[in-house]
Amino acid sequence: MNLTRRSFLQCGAAGLASAAFGNQSLSVYASAKGVRFRVGVTDWNLRQTVKLESVALSKTLGFDGVQISIGRKMELNDKALQQAFLAESKRVGQPLASLCLDILHVNGLKSDPLGQRWTAEAIPIAKAMGIKVILLPFFGKWALQTQAEMDYTGDALKEIAPAAEKAGVILGLEDTISARDNVRIMERSKSPAVLTYYDVGNSTQNGFDIIEEIRWLGRKRICEVHLKDNPSYMGQGKINFKAVVEALADIGFDQWAHLETVAPSGSIDDDMKKNLGFIRDVIARSK
Repeated sequence: MNLTRRSFLQCGAAGLASAAFGNQSLSVYASAKGVRFRVGVTDWNLRQTVKLESVALSKTLGFDGVQISIGRKMELNDKALQQAFLAESKRVGQPLASLCLDILHVNGLKSDPLGQRWTAEAIPIAKAMGIKVILLPFFGKWALQTQAEMDYTGDALKEIAPAAEKAGVILGLEDTISARDNVRIMERSKSPAVLTYYDVGNSTQNGFDIIEEIRWLGRKRICEVHLKDNPSYMGQGKINFKAVVEALADIGFDQWAHLETVAPSGSIDDDMKKNLGFIRDVIARSK
């Protein structure tokens, strides 16, 4: 599917906001309709990384979908495994919401040429599976710390992004830097296929005003969201999730918000249900 940059932003395959809504009308529309995003969960927080069991478990726990990992050894490059996930998704009736390129924890995109290779190789995986968003993580020793590293990342993505545009795939930046620094990388990539993957927990821990950042980024610059307040249960830590939900509603966010929550009690089932129940209640009260 060949898209111009303008049409990709307006009606791209990733379901980005239609150009029919300007910033003001998006807010009015969201206020009238309430929360429009769906709540998924990450396979790694289910302790089912790159495992078919993550699909059924996410469904059983009550989530709307599951974010699956590509694997630290690019396991999902196996076409048979791709088909197995698609078959399980259909059998269970549970969407595969997005992918995480977790091999970037091994070869980071900010400086390792292999990171660029893995990012390029992830695009046809996403296309083959009908998945529209690939999370690109920048953490640990691969966290973005200097302007030179951010520039390198933007330049690397500038080379990769045309293939993502052609495939209708979004490359989402999840990291520890500010929303404005993320946008600078996006702008340097010169591609509408590079967006921010906003994590409220990471940004809070790094001292950013998450409500201001969400509203500043707006609908068109956020591809997906991670919700968490680790190591606490949601609602028992630092983050005001009512304000988060309202901000996402006000900008018209209608993609996936995944719980990336740890299990303080040690029980994945119990703690995931508790956190999901909490955010469902916040959403219900926000409508």
